[in-house]
Amino acid sequence: MEIYSRGSIVLSLAGRDSGRLFVILELRDNYALIADGRFHRIEKPKLKKLKHLSVKAADNIGEKPTNAELRRLTEKYNINLNEKEE
Repeated sequence: MEIYSRGSIVLSLAGRDSGRLFVILELRDNYALIADGRFHRIEKPKLKKLKHLSVKAADNIGEKPTNAELRRLTEKYNINLNEKEE
């Protein structure tokens, strides 16, 4: 059982964005509003089912994060994931 929370760095497991990292902005029932600051910006986050997400890390995001902050977070954790796989 994965623990989803605001600020969690998640990997998309399904859909055209599979394999990409996102940050959870908000949780709604069995869904999460996610954004990466690049393709899905804070102004228009993506609604995705929790079963299609895998938690990779947890981070602290402020009350109103910026798109640049989300890009930095996802890039930082993407580099860490690639190092672990090699």
